[in-house]
Amino acid sequence: MQQKIGLTGLLIVLVSFWADAKTDTISVMSQQMQRLIKVVVVQPDKIAPQEKLPVVYLLHGHGGNHHDWLRAAPQLTAKANQLKMILVMPDGSKNSWYINSPINPAVQYETFMVKELVPFIDSAYPTNLKRAITGLSMGGHGAFHLSFKNKSVFGAAGSICGGLDIRPFPKNWELSQILGDINEQPANWEANTVINTADQLKPGDLRIIFDCGYSDFFLAVNRALHQKLLQKKIPHDYTERPGTHNAAYWGSSIDTHLLYFYKFFNE
Repeated sequence: MQQKIGLTGLLIVLVSFWADAKTDTISVMSQQMQRLIKVVVVQPDKIAPQEKLPVVYLLHGHGGNHHDWLRAAPQLTAKANQLKMILVMPDGSKNSWYINSPINPAVQYETFMVKELVPFIDSAYPTNLKRAITGLSMGGHGAFHLSFKNKSVFGAAGSICGGLDIRPFPKNWELSQILGDINEQPANWEANTVINTADQLKPGDLRIIFDCGYSDFFLAVNRALHQKLLQKKIPHDYTERPGTHNAAYWGSSIDTHLLYFYKFFNE
């Protein structure tokens, strides 16, 4: 069964249900990018009348899509029930890094996430306006980039094996397609790397959790952000543990992030 529901100029298409919780795959219109963006939304299967729930946004990695989180962590449907929260998993395109590209108008994901998707979710679902955001790899970068710049939108943020400084990787992941060549347009890279975005943080602005595996190629940049936050006296939860850059690590780590957000939501 499909239902189309018009709401504030955006389109929602209901396509599926899962056993542990109600799972919708929807299409949300981005006016900024002039196209529909797929989003998976997981809700507890039982929500009382007038009940309002917090929302956690989960961002996928490079080359992925809106289905990736449920593949890596199928327990998410049960977690939505156990922790009484709504989980939102947008398609961030193959290599958007969840930024507003200064050179490609077709890649404007900060605007989509903050000004289009969040208001739509709050309009279409029973939310209480408490929000957190986390992600894996490219999505870890996106979660911190978005939350560090939009602290009034997200109260807590996480990153799992995140690419928290993209400057050491100028030839990787088609980054030059959204930022330009690092030697020709270095300012684009400086303005859109998380370790620099962190300069906007002050103690108490945001609840922060992040982690990385000992064998992960992003370990050094995670350690660098950890040290920077220590120097700035920004409270945060940082963990290193055995593991590498793969779905097994992400699928395990997300449980810790959700518990962290649950405690934040219920303070």
